[in-house]
Formats: sequence, C-alpha cells, structure tokens
Amino acid sequence: MMYLLQRGLPALVLLGALLLRVHDPVFLSEIRQRTFDIFQQIEPRTYIDTPVRVIDIDDATLQRYGQWPWPRSLTGELVGKLAKAGARVIALDIVFAEPDRTSPRKATSDWGLAEGDPLTRSIVARVPDPDTVLAQSIKASPVVLGFVLTHDKAGGALPKRKGGMAVVGATANHGPRDFVPRFGGAIASLPALQAVAKGQGSINVIVEGGAMVRRLPLLLAGRDTLYPSLVSEALRVAQKASTIVVKSSGAAGYQAWWQELAGRLTSAEGIAEVKIGALTPLTDESGQIWLYDSGRVAGRIVPAWQVLSGTAPDLSGTILFVGTSAPGLVDLRATPSSAVTPGVEIHAQIAEQILTGISLNRPYWTILPELGFLIVLGSAMIALLPRVGPIGCAFLGACAMLIANGAAWYAFTERGQLFDPVYPSLAVLLVFIAGAMSSYFRSDIERRSIRAAFSHYLAPEMVEQLAAEPERLRLGGEMRPVTILFCDIRDFTSISEHTSPEDLTQLLNRFLTPMTDAVLRHGGTIDKYIGDSIMAFWNAPLDDDSHARNACLAALEMRRRLVDLNIQLELEAEAMGRSHRPLRMGIGINSGACLVGNLGSQQRFNYSVIGDDVNLASRIEGLSKNYGVDILIGSATHRLLQGFALIPLGDVMVKGKLESAEVLALVGDPATAESGNFADIEPILAEAMAAVGTGDYRRALNCILRCRALPMSADIRALIEHMDASIARYGKMTQVTE
Repeated sequence: MMYLLQRGLPALVLLGALLLRVHDPVFLSEIRQRTFDIFQQIEPRTYIDTPVRVIDIDDATLQRYGQWPWPRSLTGELVGKLAKAGARVIALDIVFAEPDRTSPRKATSDWGLAEGDPLTRSIVARVPDPDTVLAQSIKASPVVLGFVLTHDKAGGALPKRKGGMAVVGATANHGPRDFVPRFGGAIASLPALQAVAKGQGSINVIVEGGAMVRRLPLLLAGRDTLYPSLVSEALRVAQKASTIVVKSSGAAGYQAWWQELAGRLTSAEGIAEVKIGALTPLTDESGQIWLYDSGRVAGRIVPAWQVLSGTAPDLSGTILFVGTSAPGLVDLRATPSSAVTPGVEIHAQIAEQILTGISLNRPYWTILPELGFLIVLGSAMIALLPRVGPIGCAFLGACAMLIANGAAWYAFTERGQLFDPVYPSLAVLLVFIAGAMSSYFRSDIERRSIRAAFSHYLAPEMVEQLAAEPERLRLGGEMRPVTILFCDIRDFTSISEHTSPEDLTQLLNRFLTPMTDAVLRHGGTIDKYIGDSIMAFWNAPLDDDSHARNACLAALEMRRRLVDLNIQLELEAEAMGRSHRPLRMGIGINSGACLVGNLGSQQRFNYSVIGDDVNLASRIEGLSKNYGVDILIGSATHRLLQGFALIPLGDVMVKGKLESAEVLALVGDPATAESGNFADIEPILAEAMAAVGTGDYRRALNCILRCRALPMSADIRALIEHMDASIARYGKMTQVTE
C-alpha cells in the first residue's frame, strides 16, 4: 500500500500529463502561445532594412486628401505614382468590392436621372469613371489585389487565382487544402479590377487566444480551391514566378521516422514546404508562418501623402504593401510585442522575415523533446523522491527546469525555434507535488501506525519522538542490549479468593496504573500485562544508553507509589469499616542481549523481547520473596550501574540455569547511597536479609527493630515496611533453589 501510494500517485499524474499534452486542449495551446509571446517581448526581432515598405494611409494623409474611402481616381493616382517610383510590386491591403460612390453613373442615378437621359449620357461621356481610372492604373502597374475569405458560403463569388499552384504529396483523400485554414465564401474586388491585376491574395489574418495575431497563413482554401495570401502572391509577382509549389507530408524525402512518430503523436499531417519562386519560407503544418514581431519601425513606413505630394524617399525595387494605420478604419491588431499594430504592417513583417530568412518555427516534432524532458525528469522524480527526499528532488527539479528554460531560450534566440519549457516544467512540478504529498501521507500513516502501536507501551513523549523520527524505529527482529523488569503482586491468589470480581478488577487497575506510569516516566516500554504482573524493558525501540539506571529508578518509584496506594486503600477500608490488607510486590531486574522486535503470527503480533536474560529477570523477581525484599537486580544490571544503594545477597541457583546467579537488593537511588544513614543501616539490613534467607525470622525482626531506631530515607523505610510485612505474613520462608 505504501509503495502504491508513494510511486503510484505521481506516476498517475505523469501519465495524465503525457496524455493531456498529446491531446493538447485549447488552454494548453494558449499557455504555450503566451510563453512564446513573452519570448518576443523580451527579445523582439531586430529590424534589418529590406526592400519592403508600408505605404501608410495614416491620419495625416486623410487630413490632407479627405476621409476614406477615397475616390478610386485618387487611389489610382497613388498606384500610378508608386509604379512610376519603380516599385517591384504593389500589394493592396484593400478590397474594392463595390463601385465607387463618386462614379458618374452612380451620381446621376442618385440625382434621379434615367440612364438614357441626354444629361446622363453627357456626364458619363465627359467625366472619367473612377473605377476605370483605377483599373487603368492597376493594369499599368505590378499590382496584387487583396480579397477576404469568409465562412459565409452564400457570400460573393470566389476570385480567380492568377498564378499557378503545384501540389506535391497530395492523395485522393488528402491534399494541402485539407490542412490550411478553410473558408466557404469571399469578398473580392470588382471583376474589372481583378481582370487587370497581376495577382490576387488573401488579406485574412488568423486571430488566436487573447485576440492576438501570432501567425499568418501563406495559403488558404476557398471551398476546394487553394489560394495564396497577399504576402505569398506579392513575393510571387515580385520574382515574376508563375507558380507556387506546395509539398505536403508524405511527399518523398519529407517524412523521416522521427517525424512520422511526432506526426502520429500530434496528428500532424500537413504542409511540409511552400516554395515561392526562389524563396522557401518556414511554415507549420497548416501553412502558416510565425510572426517574429519587431514592433513598429519608422524605417519601413512611408506615409501615403508623401507619395502623392512627390516627397517620398526612393522606392525603386521595393515591395510595397498599401494599407492604413488610421484607428477609425478598424485594421488594427494585437501582436506579441504590441497591443496595436496595423494589419498591413503584419503582412510587411512576414515579407521581411521571408526575405531575410529570420523567422520563427515550431516544427511538429518539437513534441518529442518536450515529452522526453517530461518523461525523464518526471520518472527521475518518482524514482528519487523516496531516496533523496523532497528537498533533494526540489533542487534537482529546479536545476532541470532552469536548463529546460535556458535551452528553450537558446533555441529561440539562436535558431528561431519555439520549444515550450512551461508545460513540461509545470507537469514535473505537479509530479513533484504529488510525490511530496504521497510521501507526506506515507509519513503521516507511519506516524499514526507508530502512535497506534506504541501508545500503550511507551510514554507519550517517546511516542511523539518516534513519530517525528520514524527512522529510529527498527520493527524487524534484532539483538540488542536491554534491561528487563518483572513486577508481580505478592499473594495475589489469596487476595483474589476474598475479593469480588468487580472489586478485584478495580484493585488491579488501581495497582497497574501507577506502576505503568512509573515505567513510562523513566523511558520504559510496556511489553505486556500478565494478570497481576507487568513486564517492561528499556533500550528499545528507542536507544537508551542509561537503560539499567532508568529501570532501577522506575522500580524505586514503583515502590514509592505502592506506599501511596496502600495509604489510600487503608483510608478507604477504614471509612467502609473493613480490615485493610496492604499490597506487596516483588520486582526483578536483569540486563543482557535479547531479541527485540515484532513477535507473533501473521494474524497477531506484539512488539516484545525474548531471550535467556528475560527468563532470568523473571526468576529474580520470584527470588525476592525468599529474602523478604521487594526489588532484586541481577549482576549484569549491577555492572551497568553506578552509585545506587545496593546490598549483595550472594549467588543463588535459579530454575532453568546450571550456573548460580548473583543477586543484589536494590535499597535506594544514588542520593540514598551517598547519605550517612545508609552507611549506618546497610550492615543491619544485610544481616536481616541473610536471616530471612536462612529462616531465622527472630533475628531478622530484631534487625528490623534496630533499623527503625535509626534515621532513614523514604526508600529505606519503604523497604523495611515491606520486609516487616513479609516476615509477619509468612512466618517462615523457604529458599527456592530449583
């Protein structure tokens, strides 16, 4: 479960990110495009002077020559002067879809004169028709007319294509027209103007997310006919080329295996190459060219009024795009580096890019390195997160993201290629977050399981320490030095015979609770409760270098708490008019190397300790009644102690052992041992214990009486009271040496 949580969740996030990228919904495309916008805002294209100019019908021109639309005769004059100035091609970003409103025929009709009226015939004969004037200028000049393709199939007739269109790689089912922007109708100039123009091209721009123009199509489809854009047609006419060659994917030499793989991932069949005369611009699979925006540059703009007034700079050999920047004529667009760019300047910039070869390109195969980066770094995150942790993986991810962004920036500035560093980086970040969250959940589950497993065995502080540092916990079996404590109520069988089950249960709980508190307060682990007995150990699961000392301190506190409990029980018995029988206990402590860990079956197990020294601790606890004392320790524990008040009782034989074991009576803590009282009372206590061991109870009682006459600590007093009660209870004790 832990493995699935820590590895499965980030793996699912990675898989989802990969599938989402392959599907590439609109919002991902917009994020990617905005990233490329930022690239251009930071590093716009450097303007290089080319023979491309914009003839701008700007506000100053309109103020001089009147509002738009102009009489066609004035437009014809502008075209004639441009041709006379030596322009190689004049591309009009203007559509003349209706007859001129100042034509004599329209004027006489508006005046109410019939077409056959002599006055009408006289006016028509004397006044030149502006459309005819414009047609004559267009015929005498290298003009490319613009038209607009529309989605309205009921719109006007589609224009006639002027140049040829050679298609390579088309099949019976697919051709370039299936990959380029497609439309159903058109708004074109008057047939008389179309007939004399050298070329015609679409002036459509494709608005993308954020109402931004980022790409311009070089090819468009009007129903089943492939049309050039205004830029494509202008460059064709400028080179006097007769045909535009279009190669689609699948044509010989244009589909390597890695391109095919990328094409399958992106469904990127499409335009592989567009050749306009000697020029081969970089396009995407839909035949569009990315705008590498330079922003508005004064060097490419010539106001139309300068041409009309004869003050324009030299325009010989130039490729001219005629349009308007006047705000009122609604041909202003947003581009990556400018919120307001005249549409005609977009056409001019694309022409500049094609001529200089400085363009942007995002080949469809760029998905391969982007997905590769995501797969490699995402997999590394999944593999390394459990090993190096969130901080290490965060550092790795940050370095990889910096490298990815740096590589994308290098590709943009040095190679003009657009790679998306944002989505792979965001996806990897999500994988990292998923992995970090699963790691947190795993740690939280571990902490909860540790709390659940050890809350009944350890003090709350130790449980929280284990939960905070689970690496300190070794739940597998291991040999380690421990100190073991056994505690048992003396004569519990006799007590239970004279006590009701309810009272006995209450009595046991009242005894076990303070004894358990004493163990836990000194860092012990409760192994188990066996009826009226407690088994505890130290130095597991947490390391405790003072395990023997802490076990002995816990035993001494248990002695004191039993004194307090007996006082409470005596007061309660007196209040209820019952006789009081003090509780007595025996404690055995021993140290040694034991097996510690989760012991039990597959269905049920317990964190416990087993070993020969555990058995010896239990035997030592049983020996304590032979000497009339409450706490005995083994020699192994004695070797680990310093400064405690102890009385050696010699070597004794214990059940199950071939060799004798040295035992010592624990009288008090180091403070007791250092007091002068213990020095005075130690030999008397030793004599009393020896007398009890040999069955000489009269001598033992005399020793107890002598001790009572001396000043003593609370620990010694509690021991003496225990010995006195034991002698009085048993009268005579036999030494167990089995």
